[in-house]
Amino acid sequence: MDAFYAAVEQRDRPELKGKPVIVGGSPESRGVVSTASYEARKFGVHSAMPASQAKRLCPQGIFLRPNFEKYESASLQIRHVLGNYTDVVQTVSLDEAYLDVTQNKLRIEDPVEVARLMKQNIFAVTRLTASAGVAPNKFLAKIASDLKKPDGLVTVYPKEIPAFLEPLAVRKIPGVGPVTEEKLHKLGIQTCGDMLLKSREELTDHFGKFGLDLYGMARGMDESPVIVYAPPQQIGSEETFEKDLMDLKTMEDHLRELAEIVAARLTEEGIQGRTVTLKVKYADFTQITRNLTLREKIHAAKEIAQHAISLLRTKTAAGRKKIRLLGISVSHFEKSARRQNQLEFF
Repeated sequence: MDAFYAAVEQRDRPELKGKPVIVGGSPESRGVVSTASYEARKFGVHSAMPASQAKRLCPQGIFLRPNFEKYESASLQIRHVLGNYTDVVQTVSLDEAYLDVTQNKLRIEDPVEVARLMKQNIFAVTRLTASAGVAPNKFLAKIASDLKKPDGLVTVYPKEIPAFLEPLAVRKIPGVGPVTEEKLHKLGIQTCGDMLLKSREELTDHFGKFGLDLYGMARGMDESPVIVYAPPQQIGSEETFEKDLMDLKTMEDHLRELAEIVAARLTEEGIQGRTVTLKVKYADFTQITRNLTLREKIHAAKEIAQHAISLLRTKTAAGRKKIRLLGISVSHFEKSARRQNQLEFF
């Protein structure tokens, strides 16, 4: 979907159309940008940017707090549309999904036509635009979907793969962030074409297992299937505070609230975990995690909070150093009677 949160707000509030809408935290706080409309992006505003910086770049920006109830409702409508075309759908987030349309329900042989109909259908139902990438694998389709936003449709045919990838900047490769990009640049690798000149051994020497992925992706190789449902590896929640915290009791109250959120998600997934992890970011931005693995699996908020608070008291400098962020996650799952919420959409 195109600038999903901002697009939903502009759809529901006509007075925001054509204006720089920035959904996320307040610019007076330590919040970050979740989504910026295309009007705001012209000023350099992008997701994950501190809201205060977004305000400096775009003083006329209209800042809105996220309304996840609205976004989830629109996402559910979109998933229903996708289910009209294929059952093989891998939902990545509220606004992104991979689809295998090899055997689609409309029995249309041309996947480009399927994508075009799907985009039209989504707009008819939600009045929101989507961009699609059509390619032989997930890696190429993902890159193609980002190239002509908003309302784009880019196709990469098998014979076009080398020409498509050769000029592609390495930062466009999924998994390549600022640190990896810098390392690649130091090796003289600016594009996928440059990477073709490096051997598999050379890339693995510098990047370990990810070097194998880089070697394959530079050649357009990706054998990963579209997975209809992938169980989460961990479930968590975190909070960045308006002001750094020093009071231990206040921190414990926040942990209890986070534990409630985590417990609700565990219940929704129908899973229980044995490892509780506490995440702490101090005022100087130093970040640590501390975890505890239990003999018995847990899912109740009270138990999660109890263990997180114990870790806070015994394994961190809470009460002695100011803290700007706390987070809790639960992992090491064992299944219980899972509610098949995801699968019911299809």
